[in-house]
Amino acid sequence: MTSGISRLLEITPAPEGPVTKAWDAFEATLGSELPSDYKEFIGIYGGSKWDDYLYAFEPECPNKHYDLIKWARDQAEDLEYLWEVEKKPTELETKGARVLPWATTDNGEFLYWLVRPGVDPDRWTVMVNEARGERWEHFPVTCTQFLASCLDGELKSSILSTLFPLPAHEFRRLSAV
Repeated sequence: MTSGISRLLEITPAPEGPVTKAWDAFEATLGSELPSDYKEFIGIYGGSKWDDYLYAFEPECPNKHYDLIKWARDQAEDLEYLWEVEKKPTELETKGARVLPWATTDNGEFLYWLVRPGVDPDRWTVMVNEARGERWEHFPVTCTQFLASCLDGELKSSILSTLFPLPAHEFRRLSAV
């Protein structure tokens, strides 16, 4: 169990029933493996909403609006268009570097993995992009470390809402709509 998962389980106990996924098929579709802490996170929490603000994507999410595969495809297209008119973040100037979304917020911010050539998925870090703006933040932590650190107040983003996290944490799996 990763340290991020251990911390999340302390903050919000696991819901009943594991979530099982055919990871090989999803990774083949994405053309890349996914971080093991993310796969463990989905196995425990599934696609989920945290503190009434942050939505974690899940491949084949029961709520189709939060499907990781769809968002990955759509964001790749949207960002290629965007970077024709806006400057890419410095972290993406390396040839072959890209971002892959793993969460979004009520306000429209996106949380991405920073994917660099030759970097193992378990070493991917987190980038946050403001809604409707050019600001980006980079955090040298995994997605589960990022979420746990946000929830326990250890990590602060200048992009995410100042109302996140809530004083008393709320969690729910995303169900079908």
